[in-house]
Amino acid sequence: MRQVEWTGMYPAVTTKFKENGELDIPAFLKNIDFQVKAGIDGVVIGGSLGESSTLAHMERLDLAKATLDSFGDQIDIILNVAEGATQNAIELVRKASEIGVHGIMLLPPMMYKPTDDEVLEYFISIAKSTSLPIMIYNNPFDYKIEVTLEMFEQLKEIENIKAVKESTRDISNVTRMRNHFGDRFKILCGVDTLAMEELLMGADGWVAGLVDAFPAETVAVYRLVKAGRIEEALQIYRWFLPILELDISPQLVQNIKLAEVMTGIGTEHVRAPRKVLQGDERLRVQAILEKGLATRPQLPDYLNI
Repeated sequence: MRQVEWTGMYPAVTTKFKENGELDIPAFLKNIDFQVKAGIDGVVIGGSLGESSTLAHMERLDLAKATLDSFGDQIDIILNVAEGATQNAIELVRKASEIGVHGIMLLPPMMYKPTDDEVLEYFISIAKSTSLPIMIYNNPFDYKIEVTLEMFEQLKEIENIKAVKESTRDISNVTRMRNHFGDRFKILCGVDTLAMEELLMGADGWVAGLVDAFPAETVAVYRLVKAGRIEEALQIYRWFLPILELDISPQLVQNIKLAEVMTGIGTEHVRAPRKVLQGDERLRVQAILEKGLATRPQLPDYLNI
């Protein structure tokens, strides 16, 4: 079994569909291939950006199996688990383990606002059902459930809960986690527009969105920051920010899929009820991307840092 380090660049990959709504596995793998060549460390499959709510369990597993077959010896393959019932989550984790998935990203219970005790029991029950390493997704902004320091105090006793995707949108939370827990949990930034800031505060990695369309630039920022080449990273990041802001939108899926099309490494099909961007909003997003593409920076040889 591959040992997940929870360190580095982890794209939250989009799910590719054919026009008729079926999975488009070749297009999905084409995009991941571009990202692997750009130097990513792992992928998160079937997350919010992967249109999680529209995917059946078998479809998630099919995507994971295809990625394992093509890239499983090169990068970490992480499957997102976002369920309403504890038993359903345990069953999906069991099936993911059977096909060889390397790790799990785990969201709090969906479709119901649970108490802190219920969230903890959910996380702990799932973790105890498997030997797979787990990254907790802490995103109170979108999911209205915060995994507090007090809750992490209890979760630290569960050995295979290894990491947190930090999406509170509070940069100080990186320092709070470090002050309370040292290196017990790996911390991965989950908000593109705060990534460089959180990396400078000590985050171990970045679960990114716009990396799906701009893999080289995203990996370059990460590696330059970690190498202490801050000014070089900052110049790329400043260019990147207007594009990264497309990640903090209710239409982030459509935004990023349009970006993938415009960079030649994706498709734009989405599953209902989503629709592709239209009208003035489409023109607005296109303009941001066109300006970014026209001024795309020359990157240093970041792969050999």
